[in-house]
Amino acid sequence: MTVVGTTGSASEERQSLAERLFLTLRAEIVEGQIASGSKISEPELARRFNASRGSLREAVMRLESLGLLERKVNVGARVVELSERGLLELYEVREALEGMACRLAAEQRTEEDLIELRQMLYHHEQQEELQAGKAYFQPEGDFDFHFRIVQASKNDLLIDTLCNRLYYRVRMYRYQLGMASPRAQRAFREHNHIIEAIEAGDGELAELLMRRHIRASRINIEKKLR
Repeated sequence: MTVVGTTGSASEERQSLAERLFLTLRAEIVEGQIASGSKISEPELARRFNASRGSLREAVMRLESLGLLERKVNVGARVVELSERGLLELYEVREALEGMACRLAAEQRTEEDLIELRQMLYHHEQQEELQAGKAYFQPEGDFDFHFRIVQASKNDLLIDTLCNRLYYRVRMYRYQLGMASPRAQRAFREHNHIIEAIEAGDGELAELLMRRHIRASRINIEKKLR
């Protein structure tokens, strides 16, 4: 019995370490502390975090599944590059799927959803950077406008695609190239209009406004990439 308990404890400890590694590396990649296009050296990271290769490999595989790392033959794992082509492909998918999520949110909305969306925008509005028209920073998860809209769609496949598989690649572009922008106050107003359409139950308008909003964000980031 003692051996079983020890093995279980070691396994849990390894999983816990892998989770911490994953969360730390994810944040550093999204925020640009680990530069786009840079090679991931597992031995170097193992030394930095004093971690086993197994724990590190598990974290790296999870980062690959989010599209933050890509593995190439004879090269190994690298952080994805912020490219104009990658941006275009990602935002084309976002425009279609988030537009659909908006339409569904307008159809499926609950009173609780509407209250939470309004509270979220109220907190965003208090940002000094936004009031000064310099930047529009959104914390990840439930305090991110786009994440919260997708959650309100109540469509599990859309939620998995946009809030898990693509979310952190999108956030990488937005964090490094899009949040500090002269478009900050305009983007906030566009968020308000989208929520008004959802409140009114007008799915067609909500979808149209979201598609226009994402297209404008893409154009803004494209200019910075060029």
